[in-house]
Amino acid sequence: MSDLLKINVNDHTERKGNLTYLSWAWAWAEVLKIDPSARWTAHEWDSSPVMVLGNGTAMVKVSVEIKGDIKTCILPVMDNRNKAIVDPDAFAVNSAIMRCLTKTIAMHGLGLYIYAGEDLPEAEKVEPNAEVLAQIAAVTDAAALVALFKSLDASIRAAHMDAFSARKKKLSDGGAA
Repeated sequence: MSDLLKINVNDHTERKGNLTYLSWAWAWAEVLKIDPSARWTAHEWDSSPVMVLGNGTAMVKVSVEIKGDIKTCILPVMDNRNKAIVDPDAFAVNSAIMRCLTKTIAMHGLGLYIYAGEDLPEAEKVEPNAEVLAQIAAVTDAAALVALFKSLDASIRAAHMDAFSARKKKLSDGGAA
């Protein structure tokens, strides 16, 4: 398993809307701890850092080499709502390159679980346990279910997400038991 897969990045992320972002500078620093000779490249098309598509939007492409393993990703140049930008300016292109760098580092393992929509790295997954499942089953209204959810650690919430979702559905359908 990649050493990068084991690193919990949760304290180094920020939220924008419903998306989670990892700082490219922090991610690159973690890469250099594992491979000081790692390198990254922003690709060019005809001396341009973007490939312009027929509709005026653009894509960037970044490759990262860590310990001789090269991974490459492409990413559209997007606005803060993750919508492709027509005729992007230099700032938008630079932002897309750095987001693509972070995504490519994730392809090597660092923060990969963010892109999978998960809350925890592989080494920290928590299995559901009977005590929490019993607490969820005992809740009789939506407000109490939310309170229970908020009272638990993120890893416990993630491990019991299916049970919370099922209980929420049952309560919304009118069933307390």
